[in-house]
Amino acid sequence: MSPGGVLSTTESRPPRKPEARKPPSPRPPGPFRPEFWRSPLRGPWLTSFLGTLLVPTITVIAITGFISHWAYHPELAGNATINPSFDIPVFFQFPQSWPSWDYAVTQGTHVTLGLMTLPLVLAKLWSVIPKLFRWPTVRNLAGAIERVSLLLLVGSVLVEFFTGILAVENYYPLGIDFYSIHYYGAWVFGTMFVLHACVKFPVVRRAYRDRGVLKPLRAGLRETRPEPPGPSGLAPVNPAAPTISRRGLLAMVGGASLTVFAVQAGQSIGGPFRQFALLAPRGRVFGTGTNDFQVNHTAASAQITEAMTGPGWRVTVVGTTTKALSREQLLAMAQATETLTISCTEGWSTTQHWTGVRLIDLAGAVGAPSGAILRAVSLETNGPGTNVALAHDQWSDERALLALRVNGADLSLDHGFPARVIVPGVPGVHNTKWVRELRFEPA
Repeated sequence: MSPGGVLSTTESRPPRKPEARKPPSPRPPGPFRPEFWRSPLRGPWLTSFLGTLLVPTITVIAITGFISHWAYHPELAGNATINPSFDIPVFFQFPQSWPSWDYAVTQGTHVTLGLMTLPLVLAKLWSVIPKLFRWPTVRNLAGAIERVSLLLLVGSVLVEFFTGILAVENYYPLGIDFYSIHYYGAWVFGTMFVLHACVKFPVVRRAYRDRGVLKPLRAGLRETRPEPPGPSGLAPVNPAAPTISRRGLLAMVGGASLTVFAVQAGQSIGGPFRQFALLAPRGRVFGTGTNDFQVNHTAASAQITEAMTGPGWRVTVVGTTTKALSREQLLAMAQATETLTISCTEGWSTTQHWTGVRLIDLAGAVGAPSGAILRAVSLETNGPGTNVALAHDQWSDERALLALRVNGADLSLDHGFPARVIVPGVPGVHNTKWVRELRFEPA
């Protein structure tokens, strides 16, 4: 106590207790540590450059994919498995004046470019993989939204490529509905891709401003330097010595894409280039003589037998009147020969010389209603082309045939004997094989 009975300052304060130290935060496991990712190539510039390359390729893939979808005329019942309520209006149809290989160009581009883009997509995922392992995984609401968007973006792109590759192989395990999954997956991926590109545009602009658009590609292995660590979390905090330059990495990705093109494009181009399609599914030989060309579904797989297509076979043509025509009666009608291309969603195409009765002549023979759609029904009971609808502008094309012969010989059983539909500019599955009924229905 101080003189005068007043407590001193030191006497009025109770002694302080030592502050309890917070225990150090546990170090995150392996890949969640920033030090785990050591490649000196990773950084905002590399990710930005790979993303820039993806923008035009993804755009072309998306446009050709929608063109393929519209070629199905999904608004006609039975032509698409998606719910019409979730579809968008048809913005494009192939004009009748275009060559018969127009669909082959768009769908071949869709499949070939899609497969060629896979190495680029994998490189892009490799460049951003440290962000997928940031610790803690969620810091705040904004971080949670970013994390969910990244998962949707990465998940949807993997779904698109996985289902696309399965479709190229014509392999649908567990009876999955490829078309619906691929279509809705495209919407999810496309939406997230556009949002991601918009959000990351300032990052791309800053990366190009700081390091140049192409300048890092001029550096060889000895001149390759890591980007400085930053808030993006892409550049390594403890970089290793480079074993490849950035231009070497891009050359490797480009080489992989060109290799895919070399071993796949032949099946999309068709003709003599088919022999170079070393990885084409189902081989490169499909029959004998004039019937040696691509076939997706054989008669055996469709459970079509010679007894079903023998002398008792008839095709029923329905309009305002009905006619049941044998193959002999069809051959007795006016015959037309057209050079037409079959193109399938799997990416292959083939051009052959087809002979048969014009569909427009059959429509006239039964008094088809004005503007009618044509529903072609197959002997096959549960395949993808068993009951498809052709729009009026498709079947009324002068080149559209009920084909009986190909390249001067009778159709083989695998190619649709005794008769099949051949229409220019439609997906291959709409060229119905083993036809048993043609119905011209009011639109």
